[in-house]
Amino acid sequence: MSAEATNPATPGPVVPAVSRRRSLPRIDLRRLGRAALLGTASRGRLPDAIGHVVEAHRAHHPDADLEPLRRAYVLAESSHRGQMRKSGEPYITHPLAVTLILAELGAETTTLTASLLHDTVEDTEVTLDQVGEQFGAEVRFIVDGVTKLEKVDYGAAAEPETFRKMLVATGNDVRVMSIKLADRLHNMRTLGVMRPEKQVRIAKVTRDVLIPLAERLGVQALKTELEDLVFAILHPEEYEHTRELIAGNASQADDPLAEFADAMRTVLRDADIPAEVLIRPRHFVSVHRVSRKRGRLRGCDFGRLLVLVNEDADCYGVLGELHTCMTPVVSEFKDFIAVPKFNLYQSLHTAVAREDGQVAEVLIRTHQMHKVAEAGVVALGNPYVASPEDQPREAAPADEARVDERVDPTRPGWLSRLLDWQEAAPDPDTFWSTLREDLAQDREITVFRPDGGTLGLPDGATCVDAAYAQYGEDAHACMGARVNGRLATLSTVLRDGDTVQLLMGQDPASEPSREWLEHAHTPAARIAIQRWLATHPAPAETDRADDSAGGEALAGAPSEPSGADAQAPDAVAPAVPGAPASRPAAAITVVDRPDASVRLAGCCTPVPPDEVTGFAVRGGVVTVHRAECAAVARMADAGRAAVDVSWGDTTGCRVTLVAESFGRPHLLADLTEAMALEGAEIVSATVEPPTQQRVRHTYTVQLPDAAHLPTLMRAMRNVPGVYDVDRARHHAPTA
Repeated sequence: MSAEATNPATPGPVVPAVSRRRSLPRIDLRRLGRAALLGTASRGRLPDAIGHVVEAHRAHHPDADLEPLRRAYVLAESSHRGQMRKSGEPYITHPLAVTLILAELGAETTTLTASLLHDTVEDTEVTLDQVGEQFGAEVRFIVDGVTKLEKVDYGAAAEPETFRKMLVATGNDVRVMSIKLADRLHNMRTLGVMRPEKQVRIAKVTRDVLIPLAERLGVQALKTELEDLVFAILHPEEYEHTRELIAGNASQADDPLAEFADAMRTVLRDADIPAEVLIRPRHFVSVHRVSRKRGRLRGCDFGRLLVLVNEDADCYGVLGELHTCMTPVVSEFKDFIAVPKFNLYQSLHTAVAREDGQVAEVLIRTHQMHKVAEAGVVALGNPYVASPEDQPREAAPADEARVDERVDPTRPGWLSRLLDWQEAAPDPDTFWSTLREDLAQDREITVFRPDGGTLGLPDGATCVDAAYAQYGEDAHACMGARVNGRLATLSTVLRDGDTVQLLMGQDPASEPSREWLEHAHTPAARIAIQRWLATHPAPAETDRADDSAGGEALAGAPSEPSGADAQAPDAVAPAVPGAPASRPAAAITVVDRPDASVRLAGCCTPVPPDEVTGFAVRGGVVTVHRAECAAVARMADAGRAAVDVSWGDTTGCRVTLVAESFGRPHLLADLTEAMALEGAEIVSATVEPPTQQRVRHTYTVQLPDAAHLPTLMRAMRNVPGVYDVDRARHHAPTA
């Protein structure tokens, strides 16, 4: 993981003060490099070169054992001795800088030890076995995880395959990615003397992969600085404009944020709530985004106020006092304490305004929440500590020892999904492009299963994505879904908090539809569908006989009504002998012409007590439609005069029903038997060829009483395999 060069050609962005410990002076890496070349300290004494690392580490872990750090530095310095960075510094300055970044974030000793050694296996003669013998299995595993694959062996695939290897290792130990992020940050800080084209290439990979990973792991301190460094390289003009905006605001005499902070301190002191109120300047990318959103910036737009308290309950106490004593902007309130973000972030967000229109955004959190918000997974220490009875197992290899010992709260759903689909990615190019697409989806939603379980999905996911997230490749058998209790198509986009019931078929040979690719947003769904289609070149959907209906399904597509005045479809199945051709005329009355011939429109099949209207057609016949039928609006727009009609005394009716079902043997017999038991006389029936084991039945039936229609539909829905029954709703063609 060779670091690049120091002395950036362009000044780097100003790092917000909160990302560094104020008690530490600015570090001269050149001085540290020269100290390293002077030789190591005597055995047992800490080398001066790691003094800053030790100081930062002690601030977070005062009782830490520093002996591993001493031995790791001695090995790293001796193995890298003679190697120089492109700017002329001794190479040891790079692992020292990476380790210091992690120490300031609060990383524990094992992480810092691995960080000092992270380039030894890649760039020196030190082997993984030697690292394992001297420092243990955990350090060996982490160093192996961050070691790049050789371009000699992998060619152009080296970079994507290195990231694949690193992500798999991160699935077992998140500290691997922590070191990679710190390594990339130092390389980005010292990228200035590289060729411009190489700067751009590295910056784009950082933008597309490393920054989203830092966000998902909650390491905001690294993420924000990486964003600014990438911004300076990829958008130098906009970066310079933003720098001028920040400098101009800093030169202003008055600071409205400071005034807000003083007012808040007074409010909280009077309420006897111990709290620290700080001003958090926005980093460059954040200022740029705000300027694009709001146009002209005001003083409060250049930062936010941070209120730190001791207990969770104090957060809500602060919120209440601020909303009581100041003017809250209600639309800006968000509670990420009760509902943390997927990257562990917790905080209350609100905003308060004053009379001159200035609005200050406020973040309220505990000191521990702030530590996690800044450092994310790094702040959680070693998440793989074994229970006392498991301590002897620590000597086992890291990838074998911790499977049952994981107590890591940072193995989130997105990482599990990523590890699942990466195994199915057929080649490095597919993995690389899919990884970037996956990481670009920066918001996660949670949907609920009927059994009370949950599924974590990216924002914009559909029922197709939910099916593959829950069932893997068995989702090929998915027939449909109910979202919040209502039947929904598989293309339905899910929202946070939805309840999703997936309707699954039983045929193990089920096939996914090619159309599903248009609605699949998660890599797991897309790769599973693409893999199936690649091994089945024939179309996934064919016009085949309905074997699943036990040979009873009737071939042929239904005759859809071809116009506004079309009758119910002619029978494809044999019509019931003697069935009347139309409704009894007495059932409907034309107000001005009692003797007029009446025909009920097949496009909407009105039944009592539907609100109806009529239109005169050729031959003096009056066609009757439901009032909400699309044909009514079309004919009214065409200037056709409506005829006043009403229901007569006859209570019988003819109606067309559409039943949706899964294919199974004897389904047609069971369904028609249920209809006959309700007194329905089947005039015609159509069963479409099955699609993905889903069968669509269309029945035109005569009922002795329109009041029996709800009972009939309920009886049809109760037939096993039938999941929906509704009135036919054909749309009239547009003129």
